[in-house]
Amino acid sequence: MARAAGVSIKTVSNVVNDYPYVRASTRERVLQAIADLDYHPNLSARGLRSGKTGVIGLAIPELRQNYFAELADSIIRAAGEYDLDVLIDQTGPTRRGEMAVLSGTRLRRTDGIIFSPERLGPEDIPLLRVAFPLVLLGERIFGGPTDHITMHNVESARAGTEHLIGIGRRRIAVIGADPHSTDATGSASLRLRGYRAALAAAGLPYDPALIRPAAPWHRENGAAAMRRLLEERPDFDAAFTLNDTLGLGALRALGEAGVHVPDDVAVLGFDNIDEDRFSVPSLSSVEPGREQIAKVAVDVMVARIKEKGDVQPPRQFLADYRIVARESTGFREPSLPSDAIGPLRE
Repeated sequence: MARAAGVSIKTVSNVVNDYPYVRASTRERVLQAIADLDYHPNLSARGLRSGKTGVIGLAIPELRQNYFAELADSIIRAAGEYDLDVLIDQTGPTRRGEMAVLSGTRLRRTDGIIFSPERLGPEDIPLLRVAFPLVLLGERIFGGPTDHITMHNVESARAGTEHLIGIGRRRIAVIGADPHSTDATGSASLRLRGYRAALAAAGLPYDPALIRPAAPWHRENGAAAMRRLLEERPDFDAAFTLNDTLGLGALRALGEAGVHVPDDVAVLGFDNIDEDRFSVPSLSSVEPGREQIAKVAVDVMVARIKEKGDVQPPRQFLADYRIVARESTGFREPSLPSDAIGPLRE
């Protein structure tokens, strides 16, 4: 290659790596030689020299849940801005699978891992002291030794419930929560806390009979929980489903029962997945800041990979949220502005 271009090996390396201080005529000769010889850089060899693979890992519970599939898509696009590839690992969600991520037996050939655990808890904080860059997503672990990007689960669920109260609903059911759970840091518990705070602020009673468990958070479980609710407590006038796939299942069950949405029952989901726009009626939802979570996670990961010398202390980031009101709560506009938007902050 260097001989064909009439330059040194170092000059070829500078052109391939887009080093800015190369004479334009020299760069043109090298690029022409690359084209003539159909040269492709050996990424494996480059990785051995630099100690980097150009690949980051993403460990998520399951791609079947739309939120995680769309989160993966957002992270892949954000990583592409840095010319990084993403290797995806589906952990189950099982504790065994999540422990394997931390032990390094999965996603081995990566420069760092973005990890969204569902089974690990605060008692597992010592396990997070790993020998590779690790960025956590979600709310499972707080105050650990890693960077952590999360969402305003309590505040956004409260804003969602207030949206339902604001359109005149007073008997608001919840689908996806377990009132007997002792896990105070999981999504269900945090969103239920926001729901209860909104009821209390509005002077509305909390009725445990309106709280319906549904696990895992799939469509069929949302439909099943809604059918039971219709049989046992048909006096509710709204449902807050703790994710959108539960909400889509709930809409199906309401339609089967001849219940009109939103006239008889308003429905609000959580996650603002793409499918919400195409259900009939379209599903209102809490947008938790997925795109922002993905971008910040990748930005932080890249900074950690490049880090040399003194290691910066771990940081926590909270993403924006907003209410996206659609037909299931009586709106035809694509979104409802919310004055309760939590800023991204450390």
